[in-house]
Amino acid sequence: MTDILINNSFGKDDTAKASVPFIVGGASAARDGQTAMFLTHGAIYTATKGGNEGVRAEGFAPLEDLVQGYIGNGGILWVCKACADAKGVTADDLIEGAEIAGAGHILGFLDNGGQMLM
Repeated sequence: MTDILINNSFGKDDTAKASVPFIVGGASAARDGQTAMFLTHGAIYTATKGGNEGVRAEGFAPLEDLVQGYIGNGGILWVCKACADAKGVTADDLIEGAEIAGAGHILGFLDNGGQMLM
């Protein structure tokens, strides 16, 4: 099975666009192969403690449920190091299952056969 990389740059600024990558990622993570999601810009807050409380796009499940479903299915959650540094987000601020990762993480994932989906 192909390993999948998903990029997400949306959070509370556009809750529908923030939700879709977690829906697709959750489905991908449930199958064979690895699924990693790289969070940039406003999306980094989807990986912070309390960052998804009460966030829900119309017609979608709550973002908190989508994120936990993704992680629960084995999805890898990487928070852009440059974005985290710029916004003062540290590893202590992150939910369980999320980690701060630099460009080397995503490039290594792709170099090892991963495919960019979104």
